[in-house]
Amino acid sequence: MLYPEDIEEKLGFDKIRQLLKKHCAGQRGKYNVDRIKFSSNPVLVQKLIKQTGIYMKMLEMGEKIPSLNYPEVDPILEKLKIQGVFLEIHEVVSIYKTLEILNLWQNFLKEKEEYYPEISLLAKKIEVDQILIKKIDSCIDEKGAIRSNASPELRKIRSEIYKNEQIARKTLDRIMRDSKKSEISPEDSSLTIRNGRLVIPVKAEHKRSFKGFVHDASASGNIIFIEPSEVLDINNDIRELSYREKREIIRILTDLTEGINAQFDQISGGSKLLGIIDLINAKAKLSSELDAAIPEINKYGELEWHQAVNPVLKRALQKQQKELVPLDIHLDKQKRILLISGPNAGGKSVCLQTVGLLQYMYQCGLPIPVLEGSRITLYKSIFIDIGDEQSMDDDLSTYSSHLKSMNFFLKNACKDTLFLIDEFGAGTDPQFGGAIAEAILEQLAKSKSHGIITTHYNNLKKIADEKEGLVNGRMRFDVKKLEPIYQLEIGKPGSSFALEIAGKIGLDKQIIQSAKKKVGTNAVEMDRLLTELEDEKQRYEEENKRFENQKMKLDKTIQSYSELKGDIENRKREILNEAKREAKNLLKETNQKVETLIREIKENKAEKEATKKSREEVKKFEKKINIEKIRTRKADVKVIDGPIVVGDLVRIKGQQSFGEIVKILKKDAEVLFGDLKSIIKMNRLEKISKGAVKKIEKENASSIKGIDINTRKANFSHDLDLRGKRSNEALVALTGFMDDAILFGVQNIRIIHGKGDGILREVLRKEIKTYKEVKACYDEHADRGGAGITVVELI
Repeated sequence: MLYPEDIEEKLGFDKIRQLLKKHCAGQRGKYNVDRIKFSSNPVLVQKLIKQTGIYMKMLEMGEKIPSLNYPEVDPILEKLKIQGVFLEIHEVVSIYKTLEILNLWQNFLKEKEEYYPEISLLAKKIEVDQILIKKIDSCIDEKGAIRSNASPELRKIRSEIYKNEQIARKTLDRIMRDSKKSEISPEDSSLTIRNGRLVIPVKAEHKRSFKGFVHDASASGNIIFIEPSEVLDINNDIRELSYREKREIIRILTDLTEGINAQFDQISGGSKLLGIIDLINAKAKLSSELDAAIPEINKYGELEWHQAVNPVLKRALQKQQKELVPLDIHLDKQKRILLISGPNAGGKSVCLQTVGLLQYMYQCGLPIPVLEGSRITLYKSIFIDIGDEQSMDDDLSTYSSHLKSMNFFLKNACKDTLFLIDEFGAGTDPQFGGAIAEAILEQLAKSKSHGIITTHYNNLKKIADEKEGLVNGRMRFDVKKLEPIYQLEIGKPGSSFALEIAGKIGLDKQIIQSAKKKVGTNAVEMDRLLTELEDEKQRYEEENKRFENQKMKLDKTIQSYSELKGDIENRKREILNEAKREAKNLLKETNQKVETLIREIKENKAEKEATKKSREEVKKFEKKINIEKIRTRKADVKVIDGPIVVGDLVRIKGQQSFGEIVKILKKDAEVLFGDLKSIIKMNRLEKISKGAVKKIEKENASSIKGIDINTRKANFSHDLDLRGKRSNEALVALTGFMDDAILFGVQNIRIIHGKGDGILREVLRKEIKTYKEVKACYDEHADRGGAGITVVELI
């Protein structure tokens, strides 16, 4: 049961129908959109929902779905019910196209039956007559004309027509040339047609000397259009043949009509099938457009939606470049009726309409825009009381209309009912309106029905805290800015913030104080507590957000430290390996020189003992060189006595790494090691000589340059591909790439980051602009990647 009759318009489902029709390919699909009905049958609802979900999967998988560009054949099928009629050529063509599309769909669904059984089942009872398709194709060509070989008689007739037309044409061409020479016809004239016959234009003064049949004259009367007597008989024959051709075409069409009529039920069923698939296609496309999901149905009367969105309101706000705040809603057996309070224009009515529209959509077989994992229940009835129902015809005021609705609710509400009431008890004296609302609410709670109510009455908020089956909810409000947040919070009542809003708009303070006194201490105190509760919640949320940000920064710092440590270890291994290679080459060269020396000694006939001694000295020299080259180059760092102050270079006792003192913190010191800051106990630090440190840096720099620079420069690529990387990873890679490019004196480099949402590009460009060596950065040429590649020019 649905209440009132215009429930679809009040909830906005009429707009959902319009959106569905835009996705329909044919009239049959649009007709089916109008036939969508609310259902409480769980088997039917799940079947419809599952069909749409499967079709969404087909679209997501990129299946080659057959065309749904089917023609409208219902009027043609109605015509076939009249005895003795035959179909026109274009009507036969429409039937042929329908059969072809139906045939494609039947083959597709048969092939995909294993993957999409719910949709394949629809085509099980439909059989497409392949003989009829071939027969129509053999009689009508792709341009929609009857083929000459549709029958032997038609081929014969058209052959005779062609033959006679050629004779008549040649005769007329000859007569036309002669009449121009004798100036009977104007020089610039040509053959033309009058009354379906070829005629010759003749000057009026020569009409009596030109034998033939007059068909027409020009507006001025100067030209007479005459059919020459020489071709009268031939043209008459052609006319007779044309009549015979038409009769034969009618016979062929009648024969085709009989074949189509014999398959009437299959064609009618096939047309309905295409309309159903068209509707499912429209539902699937709209659902994808709305980011809709299929919540799980439960039998326990529980409704739990996460990030629910009103699709109609969302589209309206998008046109205004505004965003809609999603809602989290939960109703169950213990909390069946949700009482929402809060300030005006805070989103209470939107919440009400969202619940009503999404529930109605689902029970019409449509997925709804909620997150995966949401749950839903089915209701046999939906009752709503939303908006102003004032009626002059029925002599009803707004409040009387609301009471009429409440009377209907009380008589018909049961455990399978969902009711939605906006501004409960409003429209009359607050004292009596609140009391009546309270009594109605108690009765609705006894009916075990589910519902959502919006109100400003404190007595109803109090009942919701005390009565079983009721629960308070509030629309969040920014107490500092005095602006609505549009977030629903279940479990606590909300304040109207009327006094605060009055103060914000500049109402006189004396008036506000006077209003507080008139309202009473209890009401003001309750409103104050609600306001403080909201303010406290916002403060905790801000603190929590700040801690989350700090945690993210800490995680990022730890990650950067780990990456930097890994880079240092890699660099250390590279230097050590290069030193070993260099030492090996040096040893090889030394051995060659020694062998040369020994050979010379032998050639000079030196004594064996002297030669042996020379070899031993060479081996000692080789060992010494190997040890010296492999050993890491370190200079002795001189430790300096005296107090440690800001700016001093220090190192941790027992370690080689050194850093600069940034800040003294009593017994601790803040030390900068490269790009990382650390807090270290003062008694663990020792002051070192700046001169010795400079010497170490100089030796390390020359060592690295001598070992790595040439190889790295030779292998340097001017392109850096960062596609698929996260921002942190991309920034680390970019830093090394930029450093190398500047070191090697490269003038142009390219950063490949892809287009996407443009977030990675903005992060990278922001980092690139921090380098003083950067002359310019811009998008690559459109033909070479466009906005997906950033070109960087270096000084």
